[in-house]
Amino acid sequence: MGVREGRRRMDEREAIDRLKKGDIGALETLVRRYHARAGRAAYLIVRDHTLAEDVAQGAFVRAYERIGGFDEGRPFGPWFMRIVVNEAVGAARGRGRVSSYDEGGADAPESWLADPAAGPHELAEEAERRERVWAAMAKLPPAQRAAIVQRYYLGMSEAEMGEDAGRPLGTIKSRLYAARRGLSRLLRSQARGTSAPPPYPSKEERP
Repeated sequence: MGVREGRRRMDEREAIDRLKKGDIGALETLVRRYHARAGRAAYLIVRDHTLAEDVAQGAFVRAYERIGGFDEGRPFGPWFMRIVVNEAVGAARGRGRVSSYDEGGADAPESWLADPAAGPHELAEEAERRERVWAAMAKLPPAQRAAIVQRYYLGMSEAEMGEDAGRPLGTIKSRLYAARRGLSRLLRSQARGTSAPPPYPSKEERP
C-alpha cells in the first residue's frame, strides 16, 4: 500500500470516528472519496443524472444516520455502496420508469468503458456494443439491474452480495442468473430486430 493510499485510509478512519461522535462535518472526507463512485453506481440503476445525484447525496445522509452500527473492523466502501444500491433500487421502483440511455456526454457510463488506445473502427464497434447492452439493461427490473451493477461494476462476490442484502446465496445466484438471461434474451431480440417483452421480476422483486 502506497503512502498516499495509507493516508487516505487514515483520513477515512478518522472521519468515521468523528462521525460516530456526532461530527457531521467529517462527512466531507467520505464525500470526496466516494461521491463519484456512488453517483456512477446509482446512475447505472436509475438511469437519470439528476436522480442519481439525489440518490448519492441521500446515501451519504443515510450513512451518517447509520454510522453507529458500522463495524470499523470492516471496510467502509462496501458497506456504503450497499446503501447506495438500496437507495437507487428504491428510487427506480418509486419512479416507475427508467430514462432513455441516450443522454450521453462525458459522464455517461458508456464513455468510462472506452479504450483510449483503440482505433476509430474498434471504437465504433465498441460503442455500438455498449449501446446495445445499455439499452437492454434499461429494461431489466431494478433489482436485477442492481445485481449486475454490484457484481460487474462494483466487483462484489456473490457471497458479499448475499451478506449485504441479508439474502441466501441461492437467491443471489438466481437473481444474477435471471439478470444475465434477461440481458441475453434482449440482446438476441435486438440482433433480430424484434421486440422482446421486458423481463418479468421474480416474486421477491415485485413492489
